[in-house]
Amino acid sequence: MLFSSLLFLFLFLPIVLLIYRILRNEFRNVFLLLVSLFFYAWGEGELVLIMIASIFFNYVIGNVISYFETKKGFKKLALTLGVVLNLSMLIYYKYINFIFDNVNSVFSNLNLQIDDITLPIGISFFTFQSLSYLIDVYRKTVPSQKKIFDLGLYISLFPQLIAGPIVRCEDIHKEITVNNELFKEGVLKFIRGLSKKVVSHKLCKF
Repeated sequence: MLFSSLLFLFLFLPIVLLIYRILRNEFRNVFLLLVSLFFYAWGEGELVLIMIASIFFNYVIGNVISYFETKKGFKKLALTLGVVLNLSMLIYYKYINFIFDNVNSVFSNLNLQIDDITLPIGISFFTFQSLSYLIDVYRKTVPSQKKIFDLGLYISLFPQLIAGPIVRCEDIHKEITVNNELFKEGVLKFIRGLSKKVVSHKLCKF
C-alpha cells in the first residue's frame, strides 16, 4: 500500500501533470481520459470494461434524451431506461448476494447465490455521477455531450474516482482547462493537504 502511494505521488502524478501541460488544449481531455482508464485498470484489471460500458451507454442515452426533447413521453422513457441500467449494474455487483440471502431466508427451499462477484472499486461514485449527468440533461441544466471523450472524463477522472466526491455535471460540463494561476493554486493546496495528512497521521501514533 505504501509503495503504491509513493509510486502515485512521485511517478504517476508528476508524469501526468507534465504531459498534460505540454499537450495542446484539444488533446488534453483525451489524454486525461486515457490516463484515468489506465489508472483504474492498474488496480482493477479487466473490470475497467465495466466503466467503459458505463461511459458508452450513458453517452448514448444522454443523446437520446436530447434527441426526444420535444417528445416528453420518449424523453422520460429514455431517462427511465438510463436509471434502470445504471442502478441494475450497481445492484448486481454490490447487493445481489445480499438480496439472494434474504430471499433464501424467506424461502428455505431455495439456494440462490452467485459466486466470484468482484466488486469494482468506485462503482457507486461513477454510477451516481452517470445518473447525475442523465438527470441534468433531462432537466436541460446541461446539454448532452457530443464528444464521448468528455463524458468519459467526467465519469472516470482519476483524482476523484475512488473516493469521490460525487460532482454534478452542471458544475464541470465545460471543457476542463487549467491556466498557470489555477495550476499553481492546485499544487499549493495539494501540498498543504498532504502535509496535514502526514502530520495528523504521525500525531495519531503518539
